[in-house]
Amino acid sequence: MTSTITEENAGPPASLEKLDDAVIRFAGDSGDGMQLTGNQFTNTSALMGNDLSTLPDFPAEIRAPAGTLAGVSAFQVRIADHDIHNPGDSPDVLVAMNPAALKKNIGELKPNGVVIANTDEFNARSFKKAGLENDPLEDGSLEGFRVFKAPLATMTQRALEDSELDRKSQDRCKNFFALGMVYWLFSRPLENTVEWLRRKFARRPEIAEANIKVLKAGWNFCDITQIFQVRYEVDSAQLEPGIYRNILGNHAFALGFVAASRRSGLPLFLGAYPITPASDLLHELARHKSFGVTTFQAEDEIAAVCAAIGASFGGALGITASSGPGISLKSEAINLAVMVELPLVICNVQRAGPSTGMPTKTEQSDLLQTLFGRNGESPLPVISASSPKDCFETAMEACRIALKYMVPVMVLSDGYIASGSEPWRLPKLEDLPDLRPEIRRDPVGFAPYRRDETTLARPWALPGTPGLEHRIGGLEKDDGSGNVSYDAQNHAQMTRLREEKVARIAADIPPLEVDGEPSGKLLVLGWGSTQGAIKGAVNAARAKGLSVSAAHLRYLNPFPANLSELLESFDRVLLPEINTGQLALVLQGRYLRRIDSYPKVEGRPFSRDEILARIEQLLEA
Repeated sequence: MTSTITEENAGPPASLEKLDDAVIRFAGDSGDGMQLTGNQFTNTSALMGNDLSTLPDFPAEIRAPAGTLAGVSAFQVRIADHDIHNPGDSPDVLVAMNPAALKKNIGELKPNGVVIANTDEFNARSFKKAGLENDPLEDGSLEGFRVFKAPLATMTQRALEDSELDRKSQDRCKNFFALGMVYWLFSRPLENTVEWLRRKFARRPEIAEANIKVLKAGWNFCDITQIFQVRYEVDSAQLEPGIYRNILGNHAFALGFVAASRRSGLPLFLGAYPITPASDLLHELARHKSFGVTTFQAEDEIAAVCAAIGASFGGALGITASSGPGISLKSEAINLAVMVELPLVICNVQRAGPSTGMPTKTEQSDLLQTLFGRNGESPLPVISASSPKDCFETAMEACRIALKYMVPVMVLSDGYIASGSEPWRLPKLEDLPDLRPEIRRDPVGFAPYRRDETTLARPWALPGTPGLEHRIGGLEKDDGSGNVSYDAQNHAQMTRLREEKVARIAADIPPLEVDGEPSGKLLVLGWGSTQGAIKGAVNAARAKGLSVSAAHLRYLNPFPANLSELLESFDRVLLPEINTGQLALVLQGRYLRRIDSYPKVEGRPFSRDEILARIEQLLEA
């Protein structure tokens, strides 16, 4: 069905339909403001109490050629009246600001889904840029969808006839006309976005008022014309009582590190070099100077990590953050932290590689680099976040391990987690762990590498403390004294001690929990950002009567102590990963157990249905 929206073709009032959940995707050119539009819809839905999950998708180029497939920017949000775990597989509604956006996204729209197309951009010039021979709105290729054709730019300019803004500035407001239409379609209020616009453009009130006028025009136009036959409502989700905020993964990391700093009593230092998709962590922490946070934007990746190591040597909570290419550059200095045994947290927000790769696309392909990508025998703990809100607890846990065991800790996230968002329940201060470290003050009996009997951690002796002077550097240390040593047996001993210290962390982490039966035919094992898709697929499989369990790893080195027993409790183990099967390779080598690897390297997260299909395939086999 195709409808052209005009003021003359008003239909009967729309019926109201209740939905359990809905997926909306805004897609357009990089300059069309799709990320901003999607974020505003998300924030409004969060205030309405919906559970939600988002998936931003934008090009790596600062400004790709306008109107081309390479320049399409999209933002997908799923809203629900129940607990959800991923941003949805396919959209119910697609807002297409130009032909390229329509072409790139229409293949994923659900059957009978809604398309709102900005007809002002559907012309011969735009068709050529998008690689289209015909007008998709007229050639019958959209049969099976409910298509609503709306001249968004024209109606925006009509709404701003009395505005003092020039034509180009007026045209930039058209995304708010589309947002007003979608607000109407899903029964969302306008007040939150109106207030945000007035705060955002407090120094340019004319811009704020123009966008507000266009937003209301989009809403009123739908209300007057009644072009949509159905209007939707998604009720609030029944979430655990508490105070919630919508949070991005990188922002949750930042707040987790700030909380760890306060709970440890140590000043926080971040040394970083800007790199997609980790830069937001630097930006967010820079806002928290009032909490004793120091951020240092270094001239390169090596300087950034070395500064963080220096901060740890001086008694601060040292953090550094990057993505795969930057972690490669940091590797020698990370080994220095391994050798001198100082607490340090390294955040790796993974992206598609190798080399520059696809900077704005997600991947889990740095696992082997994280575990083994340094010279010599250089083990360090590795933990991973599984969702945007989980980044807060993951950051706290990484700091706990680093401070307790005097060891650098690698934290894995990825572009999907970093830029995605979901509701996060603010924790109570009294529920946060006490992270205060033991700092050596007494010189009596001091030796820089005399270890704690349980953790094997060496003492943290701060420079300037009388009687605690000691050597520091990358050369091999003598066991106990810390002096430079080239003795063969001492090197073997220190190598084993560094390895054993990391291994002992397994006794200090919780056992891996199973969602479902503790044994059976199939276990779906995951790590990192695959959690949401796995949980959705397993729930769907159980709804079909299939017997399947799930488990998700946070600790990747060392593994939980019960992992071997758990793997042996199931006939088959399915492991979806956004790489070529790196964790599967490690598990098979470590436990001599066959793993059904399910790799994906498309720069995109798994969908629920992909994993569900593989579950059904394995159980049938």
